[in-house]
Amino acid sequence: MTDAPAPAGRRAAASYLRELLAHQSRYRRRWEQYTVRSRPGEITQLAVAEVLAQHLWSHPRVPSDEDVIARQLKDTVARALSGSLLSRPTLALFIDAFGISSAHADQLWRLWEGSGRISVLAGHRAMASKTEAELRSALGPPRHHTVSLHDHVDVGSDGRLARARTLQVIEAVGGGLDRIPYLYDTNALTLEVGPGCGEISDDLYQVSEGVYATIIPLAKELSVGETISLEYLTTYRYLGNLNDPHEREFRRAAMHRLENLDMRVAFHPDMLPARVWWAVWDGVSGDIVEREDVSLGGQYEVHRYLRSVEKTVVGFCWAWQAED
Repeated sequence: MTDAPAPAGRRAAASYLRELLAHQSRYRRRWEQYTVRSRPGEITQLAVAEVLAQHLWSHPRVPSDEDVIARQLKDTVARALSGSLLSRPTLALFIDAFGISSAHADQLWRLWEGSGRISVLAGHRAMASKTEAELRSALGPPRHHTVSLHDHVDVGSDGRLARARTLQVIEAVGGGLDRIPYLYDTNALTLEVGPGCGEISDDLYQVSEGVYATIIPLAKELSVGETISLEYLTTYRYLGNLNDPHEREFRRAAMHRLENLDMRVAFHPDMLPARVWWAVWDGVSGDIVEREDVSLGGQYEVHRYLRSVEKTVVGFCWAWQAED
């Protein structure tokens, strides 16, 4: 096995490693104990180097490791977290020193080795600045983050987007969390809630241009760090204009960090698309900026898993005619 993975794989592994150290409390606490003050979402590299140094004192790789100090490892940490130089021994050192779980370690190695099946995607924006400001004004600061989000989408025999069954696990970042916002870029839908959700009473209302919202009550109030699993069903009421590109796509906008996004779109066997693409949009109101062809699976479905998504809009789009 090579010690020189493709640059893209090395950068993806570095991005995921940064995410773990910055946002996963079990790893963040390991280096935060060596800081006077830390800022949310930021990493103190010298403190990370201290964790590595102390691990090497007890588990030296070479004799000089027994006397290594944190400042000697600061450049190693900087290069590793930037993705400019993340070698196999360095990645193994991070995994061992921070006690990274087998599941997280497996994903790190798969990224490092260049797997395209797991990725970390961060963009510049999910919405225009004006829209984000209007949402913050209407909804307040975020009080939860999404631990996992599974969208299972069905496209009917008439070619219309029919329904999306969503399974979402959230974690409270503020105490007394008893509801979350539900946002969408159309009001042509009906929302039904299931396990983990309380009864909803309001229809979608417009928050900003092209953005609609309602509130999903939780089945119980959450304290900081508590999680809950939610299930809800979105049924679409589009007009059925198959030439409208908005009726030939399913996408997710991530204003804040969203972990473990799993998206599956299944087509009816009597109405299969000529082409399907995985795409990235320039915000909710922007055009497609990246896309790649994907093939239908054995159940006429397409699927994509992303380990982390932030400040971007991603999803699938398709064409019914080959020339579209």
